[in-house]
Amino acid sequence: MSSTQALDHARAILATADAKLDKLRAIEPYLIDLSLRENPVGSNVGQTLRDKLGILPKLREFGFQNISLGTLDYAIPDELEVDDDFMMYLRDNHVDLTGCFAFTAMGIAATDGSFTPDPSQLKLKAYGVPNTVHEIYLSKQGMQGVYDFETLRRSLPVSIRWLHDNLRGDHGGPPRILINIVDGCDAFSSNLEQTCEILALLAQLPIEGMTFEDDRGTFLPFQVGAYVAVARSLLPPPFKILVHIHGGGGFENASVIEALLSGADGIWGGLPKRAAIIGHASIGELLANLSRIGNPHVQRYQMGELLPLATAFQWLDEKGPVPDDLPVLGHNAYRMTFSGFQQRRDRFMDLPPEAIGGRYGYRVCALISDPPVIAGRLAEVTGLPTDDFPDDVLQQMIRLMRRDLRTGRRIDYDKPDVLLELYARAKVFCGHHRPHTHATHHAIADASTEAK
Repeated sequence: MSSTQALDHARAILATADAKLDKLRAIEPYLIDLSLRENPVGSNVGQTLRDKLGILPKLREFGFQNISLGTLDYAIPDELEVDDDFMMYLRDNHVDLTGCFAFTAMGIAATDGSFTPDPSQLKLKAYGVPNTVHEIYLSKQGMQGVYDFETLRRSLPVSIRWLHDNLRGDHGGPPRILINIVDGCDAFSSNLEQTCEILALLAQLPIEGMTFEDDRGTFLPFQVGAYVAVARSLLPPPFKILVHIHGGGGFENASVIEALLSGADGIWGGLPKRAAIIGHASIGELLANLSRIGNPHVQRYQMGELLPLATAFQWLDEKGPVPDDLPVLGHNAYRMTFSGFQQRRDRFMDLPPEAIGGRYGYRVCALISDPPVIAGRLAEVTGLPTDDFPDDVLQQMIRLMRRDLRTGRRIDYDKPDVLLELYARAKVFCGHHRPHTHATHHAIADASTEAK
C-alpha cells in the first residue's frame, strides 16, 4: 500500500467516526428525569416530602419537560411511601403536572375476560398523574412467579387500554405511556423470540414508546447497541426508545452512547450519578457529553447550572459529598494535576468546567505536578495571586518532591500545611532570591496557621 493509499484509508476510517459524531450532534435527546426517585433509591437516607417539594421546581427551572414524580409499583403497596405523599400533595394543591410521570406495573387480564388493575394503576388514577412508565418483565427468570408469557401477552393491551380509559393526560389529552422492560437486556439475550413478539405487539398499541434496562450494569456497550437496533427494527419512529443503564461494570455511559448511535432516542435517570447500585448513566453525564461534542439541543437546559445542581442533589441524597473521583461531576474531575490536562473551549472534544457551571482547581501530585499547578494550589491555600510565587521556587518544589520520593518519603503535598512547608523548604534552597512582600509573607503565615 502506497503512502497515498494508506492516508486515504486512514481518512475513510476516521470518516466513520465523524459520521457517528454528526449523528450524536443531531440527536434531540428524549429525557425523563428521575432525580426524585432514582437517586434516593441508592441513597442511605432517602428524600422527605419537604425535600421533594424543593427539588421539583429546580428540575423545571433547569429545563426538564419530562419528570418522573416517583414509583408506585413497589412491594407492600398498602404501606405508602413518600412518593405517595408527594403525589397526593401535588394533587391536593393543584400543582401543574404537565409532563409528569410515575412508574406503574401491568394489570392482569384473566382468561374469562375480567381485568384486575395493579394497585399502582389505581394510585396513578387517584393521584391525577397524567403519564406513566408501565413496567413489565420479559426474561424467563423475570416472569417467573409473576406471570407466564401468555398472561403477559393477553394482559398488556388490556392494561394499556385501562390507562387510556382512566387517565387524563397532559392538557386533558390521552396519557403518554412508555412500556419499560425492567429486565430488558436479559430478555433480549435469553428470550429473544418472545421479546420480539411483544415488541411487535407494542407497535400496534397506543403508546409513546418503550424503554429497557440493564438493571445490573453487566452488559457490554455493543450488546446494548444491538438490543436497541433490534427494538428499532420493530418499533420505527415516531415510537420512542429509551434506555436506563446501571453502573455495575463501569461502562454505563459508553453503553448509552452506543444506544443512541443504534437508534435510541434518549434515557431516563437522575441528574446526579447516584443510583440503585453504585451509580448509573446519569442525565447529567449525558448532557455534559453531548455538550462536549457540540450538540446544540442540550442548550435548552441551563447547562451553566448542571454541575452545581447535580452536586447539590447528591449532597441532599447522601448527607455527604459527591465522591471526589467521579467523572464529570466529582470534585477532582476538574482539579488539574498537570497543566497539560487542562480542557479548553477551542479544542475538539474538550469540555471546560465553566461550560457546566464549574471552575478549575488544582491538586498537587508528587510525580507530575508542574509549576502552574503548584502555583494554582498555593493560590487556593493562601488566597494570593499565582504571580506571587516565584518560578525558581516552584521549580525547586518539584525537585524536592522527587528527592523525597527517592529517599523513601511518601508525602501528601496537596494538604495545605504540607504544601506550605514544602514551599518554605524550597525558598531556603533558592536563597530567597525573590523575597515576598510584607503582605504576602503575612498571607502565607496566616494560611499556615489555619492549616494547622
